[in-house]
Amino acid sequence: RIGTAALAVQVVGSNWPKPHYTLLVTGLCRFQILQLLKEKPYPVAEVEQLDRLEQFTNQHKSEEELGELSEQFYKYAVQLVEMLDMSVPAVAKLRRLLDNLPREALPDILTSIIRTSNQEKLQVLDAVRLEERFKMTIPLLVRQIEGLKLLQKTRKPKQDDDKRVVAIRPNRRINHIPSTTEDDDEEEDHDDVVMLEKKIRTSSMSEQALKVCLKEIKRLKKMPQSMPEYALTRNYLELMVELPWNKSTKDRLEIRAARILLDNDHYAMEKLKKRVLEYLAVRQLKNNLKGPILCFVGPPGVGKTSVGRSIAKTLGREFHRIALGGVCDQSDIRGHRRTYVGSMPGRIINGLKTVGVNNPVFLLDEVDKLGKSLQGDPAAALLEVLDPEQNHSFTDHYLNVAFDLSQVLFIATANTTATIPPALLDRMEIIQVPGYTQEEKIEIAHRHLIPKQLEQHGLTPQQIQIPQVTTLDIITRYTREAGVRSLDRKLGAICRAVAVKVAEGQHKETKPDRAEVGEGEDCKEHVTEDAKPESISDTADLALPPEMPILIDFHALKDILGPPMYEMEVSERLSQPGVAIGLAWTPLGGEIMFVEASRMDGEGQLTLTGQLGDVMKESAHLAISWLRSNAKRYQLTNASGSFDLLDNTDIHLHFPAGAVTKDGPSAGVTIVTCLASLFSGRLVCSDVAMTGEITLRGLVLPVGGIKDKVLAAHRAGLKRVIIPRRNEKDLEEIAVNVRQDLTFVMASCLDEVLNAAFDGGFAVKPRVERLNSKL
Repeated sequence: RIGTAALAVQVVGSNWPKPHYTLLVTGLCRFQILQLLKEKPYPVAEVEQLDRLEQFTNQHKSEEELGELSEQFYKYAVQLVEMLDMSVPAVAKLRRLLDNLPREALPDILTSIIRTSNQEKLQVLDAVRLEERFKMTIPLLVRQIEGLKLLQKTRKPKQDDDKRVVAIRPNRRINHIPSTTEDDDEEEDHDDVVMLEKKIRTSSMSEQALKVCLKEIKRLKKMPQSMPEYALTRNYLELMVELPWNKSTKDRLEIRAARILLDNDHYAMEKLKKRVLEYLAVRQLKNNLKGPILCFVGPPGVGKTSVGRSIAKTLGREFHRIALGGVCDQSDIRGHRRTYVGSMPGRIINGLKTVGVNNPVFLLDEVDKLGKSLQGDPAAALLEVLDPEQNHSFTDHYLNVAFDLSQVLFIATANTTATIPPALLDRMEIIQVPGYTQEEKIEIAHRHLIPKQLEQHGLTPQQIQIPQVTTLDIITRYTREAGVRSLDRKLGAICRAVAVKVAEGQHKETKPDRAEVGEGEDCKEHVTEDAKPESISDTADLALPPEMPILIDFHALKDILGPPMYEMEVSERLSQPGVAIGLAWTPLGGEIMFVEASRMDGEGQLTLTGQLGDVMKESAHLAISWLRSNAKRYQLTNASGSFDLLDNTDIHLHFPAGAVTKDGPSAGVTIVTCLASLFSGRLVCSDVAMTGEITLRGLVLPVGGIKDKVLAAHRAGLKRVIIPRRNEKDLEEIAVNVRQDLTFVMASCLDEVLNAAFDGGFAVKPRVERLNSKL
């Protein structure tokens, strides 16, 4: 109930980054509360004054009343102050105050300065008599002196800042109100800064980084907390301490165990697994090997991202994924300079802080979908990150010091290399991850996808069975993709349908009606061709579990997934002349492509439709020019019997589907075959697909994406594939079972293409020499 009356002189502070105010007051006297009159909007009370400031000027009785108690207090106060660093202005000023102020004012002043608890300060405040105040304050001074002596013994004498670590608050004025919360915050912040400096000195950061941090910590000590730069500097120093400058994990280098782990996690992908095992073997022979920079290129859903996580698991390293799709600001890679408001480090440094080691596996996902804007080009910023000759001294704009990224294993993923800048592509080791064959998809489904879906839906193998024949039907009739994402979704739909039946069966079991039990005794245990999931809903009335496991067959698929989305329509679409099948490559994998041609009376124009690019349009003009120049050789005529194929004839070439943009030179041989079929009236073989670029002389040039194109032909059920002879080397990458199912025709000129595309060949017809009389 005792307080201090004071006059407010000044208020200093701000609300950012947190509310922090300093109140400067002048103390007047002690008072005691007699009665509280009201509490809102602010307290008002009736008080009684306990002492006066004016009494300090009346010193004629002080020595008589206090005597040697005052002298003893003064001696301890002088001893305490002289133990401090007199070069500090606040300490020197306090020494002068001890001589100039009346002795009666010293207990209150020193109690507010030395380290004391809030309870001890309140006890001194409650002591109205001077004698009591002296007696209570002297033990506090003695305790402080003993603490300083012990501190000076334990600390190294060479440090100049030892004398500054005292209980004194330099910024306090002698007339301040004792502010408990503010003082505690200042003490905690001071301790935090000391701890931060200790962490900086004990960290294993580079010499350059240590020099920068020590310079910043000196600025931080001299900086008031109310300054906005205080929080920014402190955040920067905390980040520097948290970064793993020398902390790393130990690699697991057992090649046999790594091979088993990779085979268990992923099926196929032999080329990719081989590259990881090569890295492990070299790491066994050389410890300081720089981390490789790999780029997995392949269609969506083939496991590029998940295999990166498996590689980190195999090596025993930390894994961190950085999604780069749509990133259009180079500051996301390099960070912002600390001069900007809200600045922060880039994703690379943030990732290192998150994993806590300097040799993680970084997955740069969708590196082919980087954007570009007024804020810079992030692909250009990645040049430094992904260059083994430069990334040992990667400089983030926020850190402004070099950080070593040479031990990081970078793995980038992309669907295509066409949109990756050439300079960035040159820094990465490209590993193609092609689509899966049907056999590989079946194995992946039964090894990984089906067990995962059963676990996610709470089912067991005793409740549902999906045979391999059903899986093949899902792959061929309900999905047409290079990866397995759609297959995973279809399997999930099947599991959900079965989960409904299982849950309904369990619900029926709880009913006591025995009649329903008797009705279901002769029900089949699985869904046959005659029993569709509609019948599954009928048999859901069963109370006993003989209907388990539910066997998923073709009829169950039709009821759960609907009618098949894809049918084998190749033979139907090749039922008339002027249609041929080509092979195209897309970022989603290989696709078969139909080329249709028709002719009509006209003025010799060539019309092209189907959203074609410039290269494909030029291929069409090349094809028609080659056929016109060889029309007599192959006895090709237009509707009027003329060897000039465009004489009074218009030709229309169409490439379904019309909504899909198409471009590239590989459709050249398909266009020639389609037009040859149109003008000769012969049907192209319905089981033949082809790809290859043509020249004006009739040569067939090599093209890319052979593996994806061959897999597309295999998915579509085709039997023969015509490819350029110089692409024969690419067939080695194709699985043996796919090569056994297909017949490959190697062509080096268009004559060989036409002979293979038509039944009985497309041989040159001999011409009968006719003598034209000029009589």
